[in-house]
Amino acid sequence: MTERLVDILNHNRNVIHTYPVTLTEGSDIDFIAKGLEAAASGHLVPDSELPGLTARIHHSRGGRMAPDDDHVAADSQTKIGLKQEVRERAFLLWEKEGRFEGRSDEYWHRALNEHLRERAYALWQQEGSPEGRADENFRQVRKFEAD
Repeated sequence: MTERLVDILNHNRNVIHTYPVTLTEGSDIDFIAKGLEAAASGHLVPDSELPGLTARIHHSRGGRMAPDDDHVAADSQTKIGLKQEVRERAFLLWEKEGRFEGRSDEYWHRALNEHLRERAYALWQQEGSPEGRADENFRQVRKFEAD
């Protein structure tokens, strides 16, 4: 049996969900078809928007997973990088805790909080770990996320 991750994209080509798809055998086209079938079953979008969904195989490039055609590093200081990092972390939390459905917001917020705290800590360390500056770094990364 082979498992692959399949990214489901909306009409703007933004990833709206990533499904783990397991098949005994098949080509990328079979995995993509199964991913789109899962998206329809999962009611990711209203039925009227289903024809606009597309999918692609999600690939790993040396550690963290990154989808095809995404040339932005996940750790870059961009909104796209932040969303990608949080999406991947939320997926890993979901997978680690047993793939419970209906808790995507909880996993997203936990992943976002973990990521922002780690980023603030890294910034604080880069500055030489100045006393009293850690809270300011956390406010900065929170502000970046909110803008």
